[in-house]
Amino acid sequence: MSPTRFSGAGAGTAMAGAAMCCVQLGLAASVGLSEQLGSDGVAWLRLAWAAVILVAFTRPWRMRLSRSALLTCILLGFVTAGMTLLFMAAAMRIPLGTASALEFLGPLALAVIKGRKAGRWWAVVAAAGVLALTEPWHGGTDLTGVALALGAAVCWAAYILLTQRAGGEVSGLQSLAVSMPVAAVATTVIVGPAVFGHLSWPLLFVGAALALLMPVIPFSLELLALRRLKASTFGTLMSLEPAIAGVIGFVILAQAPGLATIVGIALVVAAGIGVTIHDSSSSPKPNQTVTPRNDVPLGASS
Repeated sequence: MSPTRFSGAGAGTAMAGAAMCCVQLGLAASVGLSEQLGSDGVAWLRLAWAAVILVAFTRPWRMRLSRSALLTCILLGFVTAGMTLLFMAAAMRIPLGTASALEFLGPLALAVIKGRKAGRWWAVVAAAGVLALTEPWHGGTDLTGVALALGAAVCWAAYILLTQRAGGEVSGLQSLAVSMPVAAVATTVIVGPAVFGHLSWPLLFVGAALALLMPVIPFSLELLALRRLKASTFGTLMSLEPAIAGVIGFVILAQAPGLATIVGIALVVAAGIGVTIHDSSSSPKPNQTVTPRNDVPLGASS
């Protein structure tokens, strides 16, 4: 690969891949840490450190936001808190790949609903994936874990809608600079008092590292990737995240997936790629403004 090509699409692809790996590595490490702090405690620790880091670098008090944009960012914070708490609780009960695939149904559902009618056939593919992931015919699936992951999916979809509502008034970095501290405060009120007594300096340092793995480093990589890739290409790449979660869950957490789980993840990934490609080819949106992760998966608003 030539240096010129790597500085463009090649580099963008590598950055998007690295961002997804960082996210899933952070989640895998969070699952391990949950044994000491509980899923709620890990979610709080990660959000608290992410808020500290983002506030230090962005200085949100210098921003000039309209009243509606500020309200949207505050709502984004509450949704972020809910999404993080629900997903961490789900990942403690079901494999990481399964939890990520189920959570991914949030942006996928939005893309299907907002897409053209022909593209909605991909909803059938996604539904088949859910059946394969949950295997209701066996009756051994942790339904609470599945419900928690689907709750996180609803929160992710709400985050996308709220980000769209903010429109051109708030950039991705500005929305995070406000929403992340709100999320940290919300989780502190909910779970903070129960966690404080279990904290130690090593755990605090681990929490800072987790905050870098998600969202600080991935967000930065995604911003750089979006400067080098089309939004549709980026959305297609992000559709691979459930598969990456399954691989990392197997390698890091020794969560060996069964055949049905592999098929389920593959179907969800295929639905995500299919919706992205269909929407980008049937209804392109020139001069589109994008922000990473929160509203790019599947090219839903990206």
